[in-house]
This record gives sequence, structure tokens and C-alpha cells, in this order.
Amino acid sequence: MACRRTVETEFDRAGEGGLTVAESRGLGVRDAESGFKRYPKYRDSGVEWLGGIPEHWEVRRLKTIARVRVSNVDKKSVAGQIPVKLCNYVNVYYNDKIADDIDFMSATATAHQVERFTLRGGDVLITKDSEDPSDIAVPAVVTADLPGIVCGYHLAHIRPDPLCDGAYLARAFGSSGLRDQFNIEANGITRFGLTSGAMSDGVFPFPPLGEQRGISEFLDRETEAIDGLVERKQRLIELLREKRSALISHAVTQGLDPDAPKKETGVEWLGAIPAHWDLVELGRTGEFRKGRGGTKLDEKETGIPCVRYGDLYTSHDYFVHRARSCVRPEVSVDYTPIRYGDVLFAASGETAEDIGKSAVNLLRSDAVCGGDIILFSPERECVPEFMGYALGSANATYQKATMGRGFTVVHIYISQLRRLLIPLPPACEQRLIADYLDRETGELDTVIEKIGRVIDRLEEYRSAVISAAVAGRIDVRRARSPVRVQEQA
Repeated sequence: MACRRTVETEFDRAGEGGLTVAESRGLGVRDAESGFKRYPKYRDSGVEWLGGIPEHWEVRRLKTIARVRVSNVDKKSVAGQIPVKLCNYVNVYYNDKIADDIDFMSATATAHQVERFTLRGGDVLITKDSEDPSDIAVPAVVTADLPGIVCGYHLAHIRPDPLCDGAYLARAFGSSGLRDQFNIEANGITRFGLTSGAMSDGVFPFPPLGEQRGISEFLDRETEAIDGLVERKQRLIELLREKRSALISHAVTQGLDPDAPKKETGVEWLGAIPAHWDLVELGRTGEFRKGRGGTKLDEKETGIPCVRYGDLYTSHDYFVHRARSCVRPEVSVDYTPIRYGDVLFAASGETAEDIGKSAVNLLRSDAVCGGDIILFSPERECVPEFMGYALGSANATYQKATMGRGFTVVHIYISQLRRLLIPLPPACEQRLIADYLDRETGELDTVIEKIGRVIDRLEEYRSAVISAAVAGRIDVRRARSPVRVQEQA
């Protein structure tokens, strides 16, 4: 019961300094407009997807309000050229604003490139190329003159005219309705790109300069408030996940009885365990073998369930309850069969937490696994659910991280996993621990999921406010934020 009370208390605190779950349930696209006042009069914009705009606004193509240039400055350094700092694709993709506190990479450029692409305050940079068309035209505004820093390759450099505010233009590029026109215009199959002509012909609602600045200032305030709430919710999720991990680690190394006699293991990172438990090397409790498999071309919606490396690598669960794909029965002989209770380890990873990432197979039907998976079949009395928690715990993760070999991609091998130490209680106690963890982690997972839905609503609301403001559906001259009103309540 102690864990349950703690979870409820932490969930109640989710609203501290921001929206409670109940308050945020109503946030959505419609609230972005209904929570604010509209302009007194509208007229038809003449653009079907834009609809009506305030009667004193214009609709302009980008080429009439800004100069568009496609950068040709790459990341190479060439002897004889001018040393520069390069604002590249990643800098723009992950930042709404470009300032001198970003760690720009070093490169070189010709004198002509330096003249054309040096960043000035108010410039707007957008992503011109991407593997995903939805990542086209992601904007960032330059906050101040940045001598020595130039716009890099795969970006478009947009310099607004005097009557166009760069901060407003960047917000317009970032709105879902306006950016859709550029996503549609992007050409390609495996990689997509915008031509300078497609960018220049883009259509924008165009209010007077004073209102442009008012909109960008309004949106700075609104997004800052929303981003602060999202950050606090995300931090709460991190704390709950840390609590979940600590709960699992304690249960699988100390058991459920705090008064049980203990014995020292002689292992520094583990300490004492219940006296009646065994401390065993995994290799002494079962058999290892390497998985094998065909290609993703074998994948089907129906057939024999198949667990692949990617399923383990991207999962946050310690168990396989269902397979994401299947293979045809006639090709399943090319894969390694798995049975209920088998443990599947990812044979490689990129971070310490990913090395040897594991999950226990709880599929009751026939199933197979693919390549780059190490398979372990317990032979002595092991409860599958307990093994899932034990081998996914922080203690096991720490050991696997020390076993990994490699740099960019780190590999782990059967010979190393054989030496992985786990405290092993009697089977009846394994079942009690597994049932306890199922209940307690289930409650934590429910709370995390609810907070995640709140974050989704806040981000949807954020996007909707931006789109509504730049399209003239919010009169920012008399706007009062419903988010801040609720936050102060």
C-alpha cells in the first residue's frame, strides 16, 4: 500500500506550477481559438486552405516579402578559403531560435559565400531537404547579427524585407496549415527536397508590421508558458520511471520481506541478499544460443509471430506479449524457434542502457526470432516473469554495460552473458515478487501514460495556437491566455 499512496501523491503533484490533468483534458485544437477573441471583421483570403483572414490583412507570396537563397556552403574545410562557423541542418531542426550560444561546427567558405550567407538578426532559416517530407520547411529565426556564422548546406536562407518581421515569418513557417503547402511541394522518393521556386511561391497571410511583431511576441509568451508545463510533466515522468526502476531493483535483490536474514555476497555493487537465496551465474541456469533469421521481406501481417532485434531495441517492456510482425510458415524454418519463458537479448547497442537489452517471451503460440539476438532458455526452476524483471533491472543493466565491446556500436557475446550474476530466490518466492511487481509497476505505468496524454494535449494545443495566431483567428491585440489563467488558479 505504501507504493500506491506514493503514486497517487506524485500524480496529484503533476499539476503543481502548471495544469492539473483535469484542467488539461479540455485543451485541444478548438480551445486554441475559443479561448481567445477573434478579429471584428474577416474577408475571404482567396486561398481555399487558408479561408477567411482579418479584413485589413493581405495574402502575399514569399518572394514578394523576402529574399530566398539556397545555401551551397558544405561542412568541408578547403585550404585558402575563409574560416567560418557553420549553422547546419541540425542546428535549425532542434532550435526555434539561432543565437551565438549554439555550438556551431567549423568550416570554410569563399568570400562570395560569406557575403551571401552570413547570418543577420531577423533572418529565417528553414530545412530544405529531408528523408521525411514532414521535416521539410522546419524554421528557426536568427535573434541577432552573427558575424562569422554562415547558413549551411540543406538549408534555405530567407532574408525578410523591411516590412516583414522575421520572427513572425518563422512562426508562420512553423504553423501546421502553412507548412503543409511546402510538405506537398517537396519532391523525391527516398529523400525529399524543395526548390527555390516552390519556396518563393509559398503563400502567407500578411498583417501590418506592428501586428506581425505583436503576433510573434504573443506566441513567444504562449509557447514559453506551454513549454514550461511540458518540461515539468516530462520531468515528472522521468522521476516516476526512476522510481519504477528502483522498485524493481530492490524487489529482485532484496525480496519483499524487509526482516528476512541477509548474507553478504562479496560483490561490491550488490551487497547483501536474503540468506536463503542463491547468487548464480546465468550460464549455470540454462542454455544459450544465437538467433538467426531472414530479411524484413519475409514480414507479413499474419503467420508465425517473429521477434526481431528492433523489437527489443525500441521496447520499454521487459516482456514480449505480442510480436510486431509475422513470417510465412514456409520461411519460418530459416529463423530460430523460441518457446514460452525464453529470454531474448539484443546482441548490440549504442548506449550503456541498450547493451544486451532483454525481454522474456510470454507468447503462448509458436514463435521465432531473427538475427542479432542471443537466446537464453532457462533449465532450472525459473519463473519467466521474475526473470524478465531481474534481467531488465538496473543491476543487470550495469553488468551488461561493463561487458560491452566496441565504440559506435557496442556488442555483447554469449561468453559474457554466461557470467551475468542474478540473485535467485525459490520459485514460489519468484512468483510472489513477480506478481507484486506486476501490480506496482502497472500502477506507475498507468500514471506515466496519463501524464503522457496530458503532454500530447499540451503540444497539440501549442501547435494549434501558433496556427490560429498566424492565420488571424486570434486577435492578439486583446488576447489573454487561458493557460496562464488556469496556471494561476
